[in-house]
Amino acid sequence: MGDAGEKALDNDAEGVWSPDIEQSFQEALAIYPPCGRRKIILSDEGKMYGRNELIARYIKLRTGKTRTRKQVSSHIQVLARRKTREIQAKLKDQVAKDKALQTMAAMSSAQLVSATVLQEKLGLSEPRYPPTTTSTEFFQFWTGDANQSRTTPDVKPILQAPYTIPPITAPPAAPGYHTPTGRLSRLPSTSSWQGSHIGTETLRLVEFTAFVERQGEQDPQQHRFVHIDPAPTTDPPLEMVDVRQIYDKFPERGGGLRDLYDQGPPHAFFLVKFWADLSFPLPEEEPGGTGGAFYGVSSRYEGPRALTLSCTSKVCSFGKQVVEKLETAEPPHWEDGRFVFSLPRSPLCEYLINFIRKLRTLPEKPMMDSVLENFTILQVLRDQETQELLLCVAFVFEVSASERGAQHHIYRLGRD
Repeated sequence: MGDAGEKALDNDAEGVWSPDIEQSFQEALAIYPPCGRRKIILSDEGKMYGRNELIARYIKLRTGKTRTRKQVSSHIQVLARRKTREIQAKLKDQVAKDKALQTMAAMSSAQLVSATVLQEKLGLSEPRYPPTTTSTEFFQFWTGDANQSRTTPDVKPILQAPYTIPPITAPPAAPGYHTPTGRLSRLPSTSSWQGSHIGTETLRLVEFTAFVERQGEQDPQQHRFVHIDPAPTTDPPLEMVDVRQIYDKFPERGGGLRDLYDQGPPHAFFLVKFWADLSFPLPEEEPGGTGGAFYGVSSRYEGPRALTLSCTSKVCSFGKQVVEKLETAEPPHWEDGRFVFSLPRSPLCEYLINFIRKLRTLPEKPMMDSVLENFTILQVLRDQETQELLLCVAFVFEVSASERGAQHHIYRLGRD
């Protein structure tokens, strides 16, 4: 079908897509990945939605204008055909073009459109051409912070094809926590808030904070997204969550949670559920900037022996790694009978900054929680010289009610 035919289809089947509707449509594509015939369950509502229904719902919430599921589907098909022609036009080499066509033939219209839209919405670079030989590497992007270690490559696939999406469900004991079908959750009530119990006889987490801070002020204002404080606690031992319940939230191979746990030691594995505080004013900024704000993470650990502590953080979306960062803690210092290790003010990479800012623009908490259902972070701490695994912490997230502020709950990971 030619351009004229597609334009007619745009107008006849979908109505006029005004700029505000198109903008909301593009935002929704970035939020809700393709899931085929499977449904998405919004945890706060318990209702099941198809992806196009969620996009139509999002458009209605953002603009007050109605677009049906069929209109959304038609619009995606039009954009997919357009994108296919654009990609073909960019590829001059016939072999590369054939590989691209083979890759695109295996992708649905929704997958093809979403893979590129999400890159654009996050302010990332355009896909590189020609594509590599596997479809999972077809869409790639550069991420990372200018201050990040140059020894850590940050070229990662943002979305894998074909896509899979686990059901976004929540057991009654902990809203927003996904438990695979057939398994019972052992998470206790969210009304109980514990201090830091993350540690072994070799290393203990003392404090962990992710924050945003306005720069260039005499008295910088700092807002904490999440925080684990160093206050002592006399709470009972941590409840255990079966590590197999969250395998699908992290990479299956290449240093994923399954591989790490199999290598052990098992007592070094923990899960933290954060209720993040996003109730802060966005700094005024130019497009793509940070408004003079600094986004960072500070953490502190302690242990009985001096060593070189390395920390690897893997950011995952739908169980696939999108960013990895490797850092080394400051040399330990002796304090009150133990060695203290610090990773102060580590800057967040561009991917996470954009993710937080885009998340903040969503109109309601259930939408934010729906996105966060499939966003996780895996942090691994090792003795750099021996590569002994000292701690492994899996982080899952939900948005806190504004009046409660940042909260967390800590669990021990194990196997029944």
